[in-house]
Parts: sequence; structure tokens; C-alpha cells
Amino acid sequence: MHRRRRTALALSAALVAAAPLLAACGSEAHPGAAAVVGGDRIEVSALQADVEDVRAAQEASPQSAQLIKDTGQLGRAKLHGMIFGRVLEQAAEKAGISVSRKEVQDARAAAAQQYGGEEQLAAMLLQQRGVAPDQIDETVREQVMLTELARALGADLSTPQGLQKVNDALTAASKELDIDVNPRYGTWDDAKIQLGDYKAPWITQVTKQPEAVPAGA
Repeated sequence: MHRRRRTALALSAALVAAAPLLAACGSEAHPGAAAVVGGDRIEVSALQADVEDVRAAQEASPQSAQLIKDTGQLGRAKLHGMIFGRVLEQAAEKAGISVSRKEVQDARAAAAQQYGGEEQLAAMLLQQRGVAPDQIDETVREQVMLTELARALGADLSTPQGLQKVNDALTAASKELDIDVNPRYGTWDDAKIQLGDYKAPWITQVTKQPEAVPAGA
């Protein structure tokens, strides 16, 4: 039960992060690819499918007009998330971390309980993170992985030192993946773990609300 509560608290620190949403375009150096990460292509079509999922969810919301207005440049934000997810996977693999389906289910249930139910969790993620309902599991999985990575590194995310330790691990993983972003989308910054001037949500939120993350989480 204690572990479940710690997971819910750690999730809350990242799931409520509101980050700027930027723009996206096409491809020249890698036709059809928005980016190449570790030799694997992130296809423009896959990026567009993610954006379309979010748009469909927004259009079905009572706040559709405002949600769409606030995320008028959604594509680049989604590309950032797709690249960050691969960097996090690389860092987690190096640390010997894997996340099971049950861990994701438990963490999602804990987060839903904290926010008043699945509908409220989904509405919050759509509004503040541009996450469609069918993208929630992946979002939760990445946060569980990030929490486990911090724990494996002995990093306290409520401190600058802890944040730096995790950032160093992510930077090392990012460099190993040799990330090549189509110039029309911007450039990837290994040191900041972000696309151009996109603000990484987990760093933004943890910095703003350190009290929401228990020591060692």
C-alpha cells in the first residue's frame, strides 16, 4: 500500500505538468521520417496519427474550442514526447529496469483514484498534456519508468542534485542514440533532453512542486 501511494504521488508530479506546445512540418534528409533515433525511424505518418488521436479527443470534449486553441501547434510537442520516450527506454535498459503491464495498471488505477476517477484523469491529461485516451497507458508507463530510474540511481527528484543525476543518465542515453531530427521540426538537445526550446514536462513539474515527490521516488 505504501508503494502504491508513493507511485501515485510520483505520478501526480509529472501527470499534471503543463508544457508549451510547438509546431511540426515535413522531412528532407530522411524522407517520410520526422526523426531517426538509434537507427529507428519515427515516421511522419506515426506522428500525424498521434496528433489526430488528440484532436479527435479534443473535438469530443465540451471544452473543444479552448483545447484546440491552446494546442494549435501540437505536432512538435508530440514528437518531443516520442523521442523522449525512446531516450528514457535506453536509460532504463542500461539501469536494468523494465516495467510490467501490471505495474502500469496499478499506477494508472492509483492515479485515477487520486484524480477522482478515470474520466477525470483522462480529462486532465488531455487538457494539460495533450494526451488522448488511448495514449494514457504509455504516458503512465513512462512515468513509472522514470520513477524507477531515479530510484535505481539513488536520485531524489525533489533536489537539484537528484534532478541532475537523472538528467545525466538521460543525456548519456540520448548521446548513445545519435538522434537526428528533421530540421523542419527543430534540433534535439542531448544536454537538455528536449526538442529545441521545448520544456521537458517532468523537469518543469518536479522543479515547481518538489513536495509532491517523496524522497527516493
